[in-house]
Amino acid sequence: MIRLRSALALASALFLARTSTAAGASPAPGAQAPAARPAPSAKAPAAPQRVTSVEGITEYRLANGLRVLLFPDPSKQTMTVNVTYLVGSRHEAYGETGMAHLLEHMLFKGTPRHSNIPQELTAHGARPNGSTWYDRTNYFETFQATEANLGWALDLEADRMVNSWVKKEHLDTEMTVVRNEFEMGENDPASILEERVLSTAFLWHNYGHSTIGARSDIEQVPIERLQAFYRRYYQPDNAVLLVAGRIDEARTLALVQKTFGRIPRPTRTLQATYTAEPTQDGERSVTLRRVGDVQVASAAYHGPAASHPDSAALELAVLALIDAPGGRLYKALVEAKKAVSVGGYFMSLDEPGFLYLSAEVRQDQSLADAQAALLGTLDALPREPLTKEEVERARARILKEVELSLNASDRVGITLSEWIGAGDWRLFFLNRDRIRSVSVEDVNRAVTAYLRPSNRTTGLFFPTSKPERAEIPPAPDVAKLLAGYTGDPAVAAGEAFDPAPAAIEARVKRTTLPSGLKAVFLPKKSRGESVTVVLDIRHGDEKALFGKAAVADLCADMLLRGTTKHTRQELADAFDRLKARVSVGLPLPGLLTVRVETTRPNLAPVLDLVAEVLRSPSFPAAELETLRQENLAGIEQQRSEPQAMAPTALGRHLSPYPKGDPRHVSTPDEMIADYQAATLEQVKAYHADLLGGSHGEVAVVGDHDPAAVEKQLGELLAGWKTPAPYTRVPRPYVSVAAKEEKLEAPDKANAMLLGRQLVEMRDDDVDYPALLMGNYMLGGGFLNSRLASRIRQKEGISYGVGSAFDASPLDRSAQLTVYAIYAPENSARLEAALKEEVGRALSGGFAEQELAEARAGWLQSRQVSRAQDAGLAQVLATEAFLGRTLAWDADVEKKVSALTPAGIQAAMARHIDVAKLSLVQAGDFAGAAARARSAPVAAPAAPPPAPAASGTGTGAKKN
Repeated sequence: MIRLRSALALASALFLARTSTAAGASPAPGAQAPAARPAPSAKAPAAPQRVTSVEGITEYRLANGLRVLLFPDPSKQTMTVNVTYLVGSRHEAYGETGMAHLLEHMLFKGTPRHSNIPQELTAHGARPNGSTWYDRTNYFETFQATEANLGWALDLEADRMVNSWVKKEHLDTEMTVVRNEFEMGENDPASILEERVLSTAFLWHNYGHSTIGARSDIEQVPIERLQAFYRRYYQPDNAVLLVAGRIDEARTLALVQKTFGRIPRPTRTLQATYTAEPTQDGERSVTLRRVGDVQVASAAYHGPAASHPDSAALELAVLALIDAPGGRLYKALVEAKKAVSVGGYFMSLDEPGFLYLSAEVRQDQSLADAQAALLGTLDALPREPLTKEEVERARARILKEVELSLNASDRVGITLSEWIGAGDWRLFFLNRDRIRSVSVEDVNRAVTAYLRPSNRTTGLFFPTSKPERAEIPPAPDVAKLLAGYTGDPAVAAGEAFDPAPAAIEARVKRTTLPSGLKAVFLPKKSRGESVTVVLDIRHGDEKALFGKAAVADLCADMLLRGTTKHTRQELADAFDRLKARVSVGLPLPGLLTVRVETTRPNLAPVLDLVAEVLRSPSFPAAELETLRQENLAGIEQQRSEPQAMAPTALGRHLSPYPKGDPRHVSTPDEMIADYQAATLEQVKAYHADLLGGSHGEVAVVGDHDPAAVEKQLGELLAGWKTPAPYTRVPRPYVSVAAKEEKLEAPDKANAMLLGRQLVEMRDDDVDYPALLMGNYMLGGGFLNSRLASRIRQKEGISYGVGSAFDASPLDRSAQLTVYAIYAPENSARLEAALKEEVGRALSGGFAEQELAEARAGWLQSRQVSRAQDAGLAQVLATEAFLGRTLAWDADVEKKVSALTPAGIQAAMARHIDVAKLSLVQAGDFAGAAARARSAPVAAPAAPPPAPAASGTGTGAKKN
């Protein structure tokens, strides 16, 4: 997986399996594995040496050069093992673009001792992934905190560090998976524009190459080069191992020594990269013409390395420019109605990198005007420097995110991979210190030094007779920079929390607030005194909600845009000062959900502000118009996107309700008309007529005093009565004939398949546990499900493929869903393979061992989910609405534990029928057919050459 940069790329990734692949077998003739590593020495390796400690994280070094970071956090019932290799796309040679990422995929194929890595990850209930970026590659897994799981994970990572199968037979199938991922990125014009701008900004340095690589390199890379790349960089002296969570430091270090310490120190010497990008001597421009629905203007500037002091200043400057609603660019473009959104980032890299700014513009707006406003605002900064208020607002926002991230050891572990790649993990803390202390004057000095027209790459070119050049400083000596650095005192650790249902129930307090809301409190000592709140406000009925989908959505989004006491900016600043993440959404018709993450000392004032947001919104007219444009732009983007077209078409077929009904699935044209027609008066009326504190639930999980929070909530909601009756909108089973449909999406390299069968069942049905587990083996879990093993692992058709089974707790309405992304020319192969695998599960069932392994992984994954405060709070709130406790969850797990293969097959056969599966595919099928017709006829195959020493396989990826 490549780390995604743009919001559009992130949105398209929601349908994807976010990792690399799979199991291996013994080498085929003519496809030998990499040359054998040196055998471990019979002499016991020297004991690990302690290097340094910063804020609860301690670094050790093994005799073979491996750096080890241990981060104990007893408040987590989970452990995270994360291995970062100091190799990324920056280290690739000519013809090797995408090789680091392709190798990331290949390391999920297995080793002689771990021959089916996806199955092992699933069996241990792990949340795994791997990712590749410019300076590093990492592999991680989060799992239930047991010594057995930790020993397995360390042994797995140590083994695949030096003994992975990198075989030609695996490359042949994985290449097409990675190419499918490449094609997915090709669907996003904003992401492609970003790639083109950066490749133009960097003439020589590999930071100008997309991490996914060139398509030709993905398709043609020789296996021998991939094997050599693996042997060169996947060594202990080029890696950093981090273990975080509920660990005993001494025992963990001993396990690390036992697993990784036996790997010998390599004899080769890694050569440092030395290509330096020359100072840019004039503006450069890029024009991209592709099918799409929203215009984009952007600008990139060269900047310093992450270790340079100016990096913190530029990070603050970028946020001060794009922040909504106070940022300079936001005001100049979004408020001025010249664009619908602005975005940007400063990229923290090991060598001098870049910053990137962009604006999205609807087609009925002038792209020229937007670009002029973008560049004009940036060019005016030397004359109109950023103010102290703007910089302090950005500083509060960044420091809030840093502090909240430090409260979650699993997130810190993954975040540190970025800073390890940038030079040293301690840069994370040093950068925070610099953010705290950098002056407004230094921020404006950095802006003036780097954001010069001559240092810029945009969509236009303007020649100048007197170029101004930004001299980029070299990266500092990180070892010297951090010598003796200690950072802040370590964050206070939380308690050891048991996520078993019975253990949670033993400490849960349930009550009903005077307003009528059901309340659930789960107090526990969390790392950094963190606390999470989920508040569900239920309102309306079928009649009251009819025709109000757009109005309801606008109402929910407007609540954080100003109250009678605070403007939108004042609210945002207050939440930043209080270290609070607050969101308001409308996940279902008639359900308004507020989510809060903060710390115990700030909980009371945060709840005061949340109550003000809910009860006293001001609904500024200008904000409504801004919000309307944002929604219209988002809807217009969906018109030609396969991953939006397929769900819309399938939803309209299976939910045949008339327009206006809360269950109606609208077309983009219908949504555009609804958002354009919505008025401020309607939004205000929705709030006044429907919202109140009489119906709903609130769940509080983390470090808090239940009695005090209960009293405060009672006072805050007192008198806020729901004006109209509340009746949940039912979603009964609807008998709909199966349908297959293909939708054309011209010029889109990636296609989407979505299939669904409706099932008349509720989640308390006797067959529900069997279908839950049957689906888990069919298309759930990690990459070893039936669908993934066949369609991704074996045939290499799809990067993301799987299935899901959901059943309502209130209506007899359930559904089995299957999905895949793929190249449109593979449509027939994909459909045939998918139907065949579903049919095989129905007719042949599952093996006993397959069930045992899947069940063990599923049960552990449930424990991991309950160990996350945000997810647990939502579960407790939902079960309060249903009148359930976690005893219901325990009962489901007990029933799953008693399942047999025969029982699962019988239940699936009673309810699932391939013939009843409605399938919708969206993609450029006409273009694929035209390309197939114009392809040259293949020459007769030459006789196979004599067997020769070849190699193993490789993998690749794209931004």
